[in-house]
Amino acid sequence: MKSEITKEKNVAKGSVDETVLEDGFFILTYKNESADVEIVERKIDSSFIQFHFCNKGSATFVFNNGNYRLDIKKEMSLLLYNPERDLPIYLELQPNTEMASLIISIKKFHTLFSKDANYITFLTDENRNKKYYKDGVINPSMAVVLNQVLGFNLNSSIKQLYLKGKAYELLSLFFNRNEEADIQQCPFLVDEDNVAKLKQAKDIIIAQMAEPPSLKELSEMIGLSLKKLKEGFKQIYGDSVYSFLFDYKMEVARKLLESGDYNVNEVGLKVGYSTASHFIAAFKKKYGTTPKKYIMNVQ
Repeated sequence: MKSEITKEKNVAKGSVDETVLEDGFFILTYKNESADVEIVERKIDSSFIQFHFCNKGSATFVFNNGNYRLDIKKEMSLLLYNPERDLPIYLELQPNTEMASLIISIKKFHTLFSKDANYITFLTDENRNKKYYKDGVINPSMAVVLNQVLGFNLNSSIKQLYLKGKAYELLSLFFNRNEEADIQQCPFLVDEDNVAKLKQAKDIIIAQMAEPPSLKELSEMIGLSLKKLKEGFKQIYGDSVYSFLFDYKMEVARKLLESGDYNVNEVGLKVGYSTASHFIAAFKKKYGTTPKKYIMNVQ
């Protein structure tokens, strides 16, 4: 399916990413880091089921040329399916919002539950031709996977494989929400307070990326032990605190360079490098080229 994602041109900081996981199954991730509402559009026909997850902020789905609006807020999920008509995505992303959407064809989805179709309400023979809508709360186990999806910072060559695994994991947890969490498997991450504190830690280092606190200072700021901070952060975001921050800083630097509004020295200072040489070395380590050459290639 050809991607048709559009954004308002006056919004520079928001980002939308689409990854095809396999035939009939893809994932969209949205990040609006600007102070403005961002509009995202994507054609979706009636043969697809939509699962939407809001990790941060809030957004509004707009249908029927604005005649019907459906809100999705922080830590909420939304399932949409209508076999009788297309449900294109027209999404108003509020400032500082993070979301992910799993879009899967009904044909593909049926193969996942072919033996236990009656377990999924809208897959039963009685309901399979009816439209379906369901909202729900994102539980701590789902929040962990969602954060890993949105915080993906591994090698780009394994991006599709990694997101495919996480997408299936997120679907499994979505339909297993009524089961009790296996506390013995990972007692730390099912604690909602700890997950919230780790989100706070991520927000702090991003807000203070030019002069981030030490790990000891960060643990004191969020009220978690140093050990729990290190272990929990890696569990949720798939990397250590400072490795995550490094990747985030390089992504910010890349966007600033692409904007053309800042020179290499200015970008380096904005992301916390006091000398241009240190910034250039860091950028080359991440992207395999110098900032100057990267700008030339973009231009």
